Amino acid sequence: MEKKSAKENKNLTAAKKKDQGFSAEEKAAMKERTNELKAASRANKNREEGEKAVLEKIAEMEEPYGALAKRVNEIVKTHAPDLMPRTWYGMPAYAKDDKIVLFFQSADKFKYRYSTLGFNEAANLDDGTFWPTAFALTKMTAEVETQIANLIKKAVS
Repeated sequence: MEKKSAKENKNLTAAKKKDQGFSAEEKAAMKERTNELKAASRANKNREEGEKAVLEKIAEMEEPYGALAKRVNEIVKTHAPDLMPRTWYGMPAYAKDDKIVLFFQSADKFKYRYSTLGFNEAANLDDGTFWPTAFALTKMTAEVETQIANLIKKAVS
């Protein structure tokens, strides 16, 4: 059996450690979620506070992701005004009865190649035994806006 040099062993150990645990982005998202939970426990968020938090998160996003998130926010406000805007793991999200129905995840959040429009269990999108709960979003078009509006309407029905 061939012996590895000390440098090779060190590199292998570093690679194993790198593969284990959470990335810096994941740790930051968990920290944001912890802060969100603490803030929620101190006081019930009202619509204005939630909208302000969502708009602040959108403003922090790189372009074109901020523009996508802003348009999603406008679509939600138009087609599901009863949803409560708030942040969730540092992302814009919208809740009904204190349960997240949908969220927007910017591509730059975890260094993905596309943004995500996601729906949680509180969304009424069930269709048989198999249905999508997340959608890749790279560009906002009139057709995409219509699809998003229809999904949101169905999700809150």
